[in-house]
Amino acid sequence: MPADHTDQTLAPDTRLPHLWVDADACPVVIKEIIFRAAERLQLPTVLVANQLLRVPPSKVIRAVQVAQGFDEADHWIASQALPGDLVITADIPLAAEVVGNGVAALNPRGEFYSAENIRERLNMRDFMETLRSSGQQLGGPAPFSASDRQAFGRSLDRFLAKIRR
Repeated sequence: MPADHTDQTLAPDTRLPHLWVDADACPVVIKEIIFRAAERLQLPTVLVANQLLRVPPSKVIRAVQVAQGFDEADHWIASQALPGDLVITADIPLAAEVVGNGVAALNPRGEFYSAENIRERLNMRDFMETLRSSGQQLGGPAPFSASDRQAFGRSLDRFLAKIRR
């Protein structure tokens, strides 16, 4: 795994919270909200994906391309995120790992993962996977909507307001 040389070597009380984005499947509209928030607050923001990503020119926003392979981006994010940071992902196993490490996690539909809800979400994910592997045609998640975008923006704003206090 590539080493990240962000300001993690600073004392915990001087390190700015980071936004970590599991960017492979993150909707463009969500990335745009993240970019605006990162610039507004000058928060280090890292988009991680298996493919080359375009990010706006910025001192605080960057992209990291990890090796091709199952869960490479997830492993990289989990190894870098620290308590006080926010991981933005729809990947439930990644969310479970970072929440277990004391890191906040938010999905692109504006729902925070927590120690209280992550086990249920993992169980439901595993159940749905079992049904799919047995041949059940279940369809995918509901289409991403304007209300999802608004919910994400509200949740991100709440998190950012909390860390600025």
